[in-house]
Amino acid sequence: MLLSHRARLLELWRIAATYRLDTHLSVEEAPQLQPLARLIRTHPAAWGKKHQPNGIKYALEEMGTLFLKLGQLLSTRRDLVPPEIIAQLVQLQDKVKPFDADIAVAQIEHPKHGLGQSIDILFARFDIKPLAAASIAQVHTAALHDGREVVVKVVRPDIRTVIVSDFELLRELASWASARIEAARAVHIIDIVEDYRQVMLNELDLTLEADNTTQMRNNFLGSALMYVPEVYDAAKNVMVMERIQGVPISQVEVFDQLGYDRAALAEKGLTIFFTQVFRDNFFHADMHPGNVFVETPPVKTLHADMAAVDLGHQPRYIGLDCAIMGTLSKDDQLIVARMLLAVMNNNFTAVVDIVSRAGWIPPNADKHALMRDMKRTVGPMLQKSINDIDFAGVLMQILDIARRHHMSIPPQLMLLLKTLVHVEGLGRDLYPDLDIWSLAKPILSSWIKEQLDPMRNLQQLRQQLPELLLSTTDIPKLLDQGLQSLASQGSRQDSQLREIQQIRADMLNDRRRDWLALAGFGINIGIATQVGWFAPFFYLLAIVVVIWRILA
Repeated sequence: MLLSHRARLLELWRIAATYRLDTHLSVEEAPQLQPLARLIRTHPAAWGKKHQPNGIKYALEEMGTLFLKLGQLLSTRRDLVPPEIIAQLVQLQDKVKPFDADIAVAQIEHPKHGLGQSIDILFARFDIKPLAAASIAQVHTAALHDGREVVVKVVRPDIRTVIVSDFELLRELASWASARIEAARAVHIIDIVEDYRQVMLNELDLTLEADNTTQMRNNFLGSALMYVPEVYDAAKNVMVMERIQGVPISQVEVFDQLGYDRAALAEKGLTIFFTQVFRDNFFHADMHPGNVFVETPPVKTLHADMAAVDLGHQPRYIGLDCAIMGTLSKDDQLIVARMLLAVMNNNFTAVVDIVSRAGWIPPNADKHALMRDMKRTVGPMLQKSINDIDFAGVLMQILDIARRHHMSIPPQLMLLLKTLVHVEGLGRDLYPDLDIWSLAKPILSSWIKEQLDPMRNLQQLRQQLPELLLSTTDIPKLLDQGLQSLASQGSRQDSQLREIQQIRADMLNDRRRDWLALAGFGINIGIATQVGWFAPFFYLLAIVVVIWRILA
């Protein structure tokens, strides 16, 4: 099957050799990678070249959108990837050359995957020069006929075909590696590829992003914490949404000029994160600096929910690019809250117990060794003063330990931890003395207490009581079905028992035939060696015995 992708494989081979990826492969930890490293070295592009310090980063960028995005995704998986490779992956950028405006217009006007109308009917003004361009889509500014300023996001043409084709190759490579390399099986590489495939395909469908944006907007309507722009129209390849007034979170000098309280702004960002995770259970999972803006005056808006807030020195965050969102089950929410509190309390016994009960530790894992590693590696970090503690660093150390102990962490939890690391990083850039611990601890404690409150659970039970009572009408039917199922299973078990007994009898008969054939063959061969001229007759009998056993 891989031969069907031979042209692409040859291109990837050349790129891997150009950037000497063989020098980045840890053949000591995974000796199975040795043949791959030798293969890379044999390509002429590798001859005469030495180790490239950022070879993985440059190689993934040249390999194309799929591999670049894969690198960005893996940059969050410290439970799977060694720190020295993570350091390169976090540098990946997807800023690329914009595609022609005529193609963008054709995408917008497409009758099936676009908005299906002429650009002049859709917009009073459409700016040909794109505002920004990335590996999957680019953004143009425009104005609606009623005067509202908008941005128009357009997916790159033919990118779906390229990505789907590359995914077929990536899936086959994952299957090949999983069948031959223990490390690939340990990290569930096939599952990672499938999860990544779903994430990428979701990013290509702007109707999904539009739905996510609308849901998050509804969650924060009238909020003094965050504003989410309104989506006006969307199709598979096009999304039209409200244009916002703001600056990226990274432009701290602008906030100083405007007189914003950076400490309050940083704490507000953390509050938004915990609100999304624990109140809404719907959190933005791609909060890098390019997706997080802060309002700047003057703010021109037609929306009451935005106008109701007097900005002054209390600006709101602006949520953008909702393609990748995360949710957790109730159980996972409790696990996350309890685990974070345990880390904050320096209680590693509780951390190991929580992850063990969650089923993240392999059955044969040494829990005491895991606990010792956490105490030895993370413990000293927690002895520092509160302002010197790097919460993201603590989490990264825990994930490195998880990788070494082959823990299996759910993808949604990794999205959450990645987002928390980004949020703390953004917060500390705004205000270096940000104390995430003091802010998070009361929020988590309060939420856990609320979830375990008997009165709250009793109220939920009371609300669900009518449904539970209605479901009791199905009990007789379910009992009857259960009894029928047991009877059917008993009948099947009797039939299976008879089949097993027959198989056993057949095996005994076959064993008897084997011994008879072996004895007959041996006797005839023995006689043939003793009777001289009459020997051919006994040799023939020996052959007949063998044929009889084969056909019996």
